[in-house]
Amino acid sequence: MKVTKKAVLSAAAALIMMISGCAADTDSAVGGTSEVSSTTMESDTPMDTNFSFLPSAETVKLIGRTAEDEGILWLALSASGIEFTFTGTSATVDIVGDNMISNGKDKQARFAIYVDGEKTLDAQVDAEAKTYEICSFDEARETTVKILKLSEAAESTFGIRNITVNGTDVKPTGSKELKIEFIGDSITCGYGVDDEVKEHHFSTSTEDATRAYAYKAAQLLDADYSLVSYSGHGIISGYTTNGKKVKGQLVPPVYEQFAKSYGSYGGIFNVSSIDWNFGSFRPDFVVINLGTNDASYCGNDPEKIEDYAVSYAEFLKVVREHNPDAHIICALGVMGDSLYKNGVCKAVELYTTETGDTAVSSLRLTPQNGSTGYAADWHPTEATHEIAANELADEIKRLMAE
Repeated sequence: MKVTKKAVLSAAAALIMMISGCAADTDSAVGGTSEVSSTTMESDTPMDTNFSFLPSAETVKLIGRTAEDEGILWLALSASGIEFTFTGTSATVDIVGDNMISNGKDKQARFAIYVDGEKTLDAQVDAEAKTYEICSFDEARETTVKILKLSEAAESTFGIRNITVNGTDVKPTGSKELKIEFIGDSITCGYGVDDEVKEHHFSTSTEDATRAYAYKAAQLLDADYSLVSYSGHGIISGYTTNGKKVKGQLVPPVYEQFAKSYGSYGGIFNVSSIDWNFGSFRPDFVVINLGTNDASYCGNDPEKIEDYAVSYAEFLKVVREHNPDAHIICALGVMGDSLYKNGVCKAVELYTTETGDTAVSSLRLTPQNGSTGYAADWHPTEATHEIAANELADEIKRLMAE
């Protein structure tokens, strides 16, 4: 385990205080929040001492894409988060919000805290800085904590400044053997899944990626995951109602960024300023589910559909460059499959013919028909997502068995 300069200084300061007969808590020893590795926390530390630390790969499991900037760990994309265990009596988390907090429940980031697998908090970030209680027990116990962002990156983000635990032995939970990256749109984000009134519209308060097919498929397969998904986005056009191309809502141009968001922090920082380090997560499978929004632009126009297929094939080259060992599944269908045959399948054919890469395949997901209801803006309900999750999980199992 890497020992930081700050940890060394903390230890030295503590030794000096012991020699002089004085006492001090960990936070004040070096004049601020200490970054303490799990090794440090396993030492002979009194259980009534609070440790504050910035989450990192040394202390927590990083779930999905996360990024650290100026002492803040940012959670932007759907279902991204952290998970760790500790032995102690309590824990809190200090969270900062971006400038979207002023826009109310329709735009504020939504997140959840889980303690030993049970959701104990479901909230929206409504303040520039706020401390949330994670758990509190009468007696010390081993506890697993998970914090997940439920809403998507485009509308708002939030950061974790510190986690404070009263106890010892803070460490990341273990990694799964199987890893999957999902690239998608509102369907992958879980748009409106908590609002089963089709006439209602978008709100981060009703968006929950953990109730959508991608997260559910990862759970079925016991896989680690990463979601890169943005509502209204596509391959060549975002969602449109007038037939005109929406160039500002495309996934390929932002795929290599950590994330994209309309929110910013401190009037300066935006998550799009960080490039994503693909070496930090090497998926066995990449699932692309893009085309629902493109269909609103393409319609039945053969030239537009051809443009979609060709551009999709070019995007496959980018995905392959960054994920050399993954099998890529190109899926479509939940909210309509009009671009599946002449769009998705054609893209796979074009790409495979040009590159010789055969570790790419297509998958038609069953289109919703109303039998399991509709969520906001005609999006899939959780029941519909479960159907897609099972279809996708079965396909991945089949491919793994080959």
